[in-house]
Amino acid sequence: MMKTLRKHLVLFLALLALWLVDLSPMAPLGVLIVSEAKAVVGAPLTPVSVAGVARRTTRRAVVATSSTTAAQQAAAPAPAPAPAPAPAPAAVPASVLPAGTIVTALPSGCVSTVVDGVSLFNCGNTFYQPMFQSNNLVYIVK
Repeated sequence: MMKTLRKHLVLFLALLALWLVDLSPMAPLGVLIVSEAKAVVGAPLTPVSVAGVARRTTRRAVVATSSTTAAQQAAAPAPAPAPAPAPAPAAVPASVLPAGTIVTALPSGCVSTVVDGVSLFNCGNTFYQPMFQSNNLVYIVK
């Protein structure tokens, strides 16, 4: 029985040695104990591949951004309601306004006309020229 077990063990070790030894003409002395590793760096799921790095970087950025945004939203107070717009100033009679006065609204009954190639609004006997002051439309008394 012991002889049979010994024979099986020797046979197993011989087969294992043949499996591990690579008889290659490129190897020194023609024998390699262990064959070369054949890892493919660049396959999408390997740790150092470009795809793997991009995937992890994106995931980390999304997690960091979403957690920061959630924390800011939880800590921020509710926005205050916008204040009511200021009422429009009452139209002053045109006879009182001197030339060069800037108004934000025209009196009622104005008619658009062109005088010497310039667009003006004729309101009674007073002419207003539309102009922009910053982002606001204003009218200058002419």
